[in-house]
Amino acid sequence: MSKYYVLYNPKSRSNSGKTTAEGLKSYAGEREFTLCDVTEIKDMKAFLSKVEEGDAVVICGGDGTLNRFANDTDYSDLPDELYFASAGTGNDFLNDIGKKPEDGPIPVKKYLEKLPKVTVKGKEYKFINGIGFGIDGYCCEVGDKMREKSDKPVNYTSIAIKGLLFHFKPRNAKVTVDGVTKVFNKVWIAPTMNGRYYGGGMIATPGQDRLNNDEVSAMVMYGKGRLKTLMVFPSIFKGEHVKHTDMVEVVKGKEIKVEFDAPTALQIDGETFLDVTEYSVKAYSEK
Repeated sequence: MSKYYVLYNPKSRSNSGKTTAEGLKSYAGEREFTLCDVTEIKDMKAFLSKVEEGDAVVICGGDGTLNRFANDTDYSDLPDELYFASAGTGNDFLNDIGKKPEDGPIPVKKYLEKLPKVTVKGKEYKFINGIGFGIDGYCCEVGDKMREKSDKPVNYTSIAIKGLLFHFKPRNAKVTVDGVTKVFNKVWIAPTMNGRYYGGGMIATPGQDRLNNDEVSAMVMYGKGRLKTLMVFPSIFKGEHVKHTDMVEVVKGKEIKVEFDAPTALQIDGETFLDVTEYSVKAYSEK
């Protein structure tokens, strides 16, 4: 009998990931419904090598779970019937492809076959949505510290507002796109994106197409003081910040490198990296 594997993250959606996964049983049809705790799978490639024709694999978790799956596999490992069922809270990936959690398991093989890669501190990672560098990385850093002390939900909007007003110090940056470098002063945020959405609903690069594997987009918000930046920042949730061309610039290319003049927290699909001074991104290449 063919199997319907559901690889769930038990920590997703406030530790209710297994309950969400169990709710997918109706999608299995005649196939054998098989729950697997993704955190207990030590070798994803070996696990997928046992998946046979006619089997389906569902990744059940948040965008971070989808990111971890992508990084634990090679492009050639992906089964034909590969699905994603959201058990997260931000849902940036689903928003970007025009889907909602209630739509059920979504076919995702085409979205994972040709992902860009980022190099941070000498190590390479694939990413699903985007690389955050600046106030967004700072928010993840503060949020992680808050979760260590309390089980209460983290209010990232509040963290961002306080950071913009008081705590986060903007950096000077060099942004190099396909070999051409431009210098920006007083940079508040400098993500590079595979899709449009990241950070729980921010539409950083409204023109980016995640299925256009030839290029990624970097967005730089720079040059203004705390109050002006705070006034414009909320418009990123509608993608309207790009209208402020005196303080926001979006560039596209195959290879993008961002260098800050002081160490800053960075996040990759929500995973935090501390004390980073630069990152470099390459769009998908078969070489």
